[in-house]
Amino acid sequence: MALHSIREGWWIALDQLRVNKLRSGLTILGVVIGIATVMAMASIVAGFREQIVNTLEVVGPTTFRILRFFSSTPLNPDALPREVRIRPALAPQEAEAIARLPEIHYAAIWTQVFHRFEYAGNRTQVLGVFGADDRYMEILGGGLLKGRVFTTAELRSGAPVAVIEQRTVDRLFGAHEPIGEVVRIGGRPFRLIGVWQRPTNIFEVPGAPEIAGIVPFEAAHARFPIDRVNGLIILVKPRPEVSVARAMDAATLQLRRLRGLRVGAPNTFDLLTSDQVLGIFDSLTFAFFFVMLVLSSIALLVGGIGVMAIMMVSVTSRTREIGLRKAMGATRRDVLWQFLVEAATLTLTSAPPCRCGARRSRRSCRSRSGSSSGSPRRRAPRDWTPLKPCDTSSLAGGSGGWGRLEEVGGGIRRNLPNLPNLPNLP
Repeated sequence: MALHSIREGWWIALDQLRVNKLRSGLTILGVVIGIATVMAMASIVAGFREQIVNTLEVVGPTTFRILRFFSSTPLNPDALPREVRIRPALAPQEAEAIARLPEIHYAAIWTQVFHRFEYAGNRTQVLGVFGADDRYMEILGGGLLKGRVFTTAELRSGAPVAVIEQRTVDRLFGAHEPIGEVVRIGGRPFRLIGVWQRPTNIFEVPGAPEIAGIVPFEAAHARFPIDRVNGLIILVKPRPEVSVARAMDAATLQLRRLRGLRVGAPNTFDLLTSDQVLGIFDSLTFAFFFVMLVLSSIALLVGGIGVMAIMMVSVTSRTREIGLRKAMGATRRDVLWQFLVEAATLTLTSAPPCRCGARRSRRSCRSRSGSSSGSPRRRAPRDWTPLKPCDTSSLAGGSGGWGRLEEVGGGIRRNLPNLPNLPNLP
């Protein structure tokens, strides 16, 4: 279709949107809400996945985990199924034995608890605390801003010392020097020996307990109640030149040897890789994402139905204009194109004021007599003015009416043989 027809349909559409501001605005609002809802749901799910990916990248793509029993949902320690009860809990000695393997770069047992931090009357919300070793930054990332890490003696004896995250330190101490002060974690006193800054993550889930401190594993094991099913984990990182599969095989053989499992007996522990963690997250969020997408698509569908209803009303209210256009030589395709452009404009703009003048508006609303035949278009003389209402019988030479309309090739043309000589219409 010619560029002129596209431009003409665009100006007509803008004129109609300008005339019906409220109707167009309400319709556009429905479309905007639908599109915004779809984009918001997709962004939320993508943000959650990005957080998991960032966390796994910090830990390391080759790091795998050893658990007593893996379940996508936490198990109730007071009502464990038999397949879990027969499995022994993870022990620090097992992590030490795995760490001695030539294929393994790092292996340690970790735990996590959630408690409030208190100092001099200041109290935080419930925050996460890791029980780990002195190489925790290899797993968590970040850096040590002040102080030091745990010593070997503190790790073995379970000394009440802690490294606290910077934001928690700022909440508790403000401008006061924190190193050496005693902080109560879950009501138990711990001496602060270091300030740790964790890596930033813009996709962190709002409301989730943040990691606020690290204490020696033996200190957490002795001072806090620990879920021995869901709360213990052995983190293993193979050497750079060793593949994940080879390291997992070595760790599996070592654990089976320590637990005295016979050949052919099933493992009494589970192994979980970073790829499996990401796959589990994708499977859990797929249903949520699908349901949210369907619900948000309903809002988009409502906006589309609104556009359809508005266009139906527009066609119904402009039957005289359509008839005039067809009488002037417009084809069915020209009229359909006009309303198609108007519908597209309704969904792509918020009905800005039309920049065309009244003269352009009048000319845009008239169809060219040669638009379908390909004949050249001529402008109206500048001194031409529209005809005033007059006696139709005098114009038609007494025959009555404006002449007759003839249908030719599916269109309508005018046949006005008795009209006086008039300037050619544009």
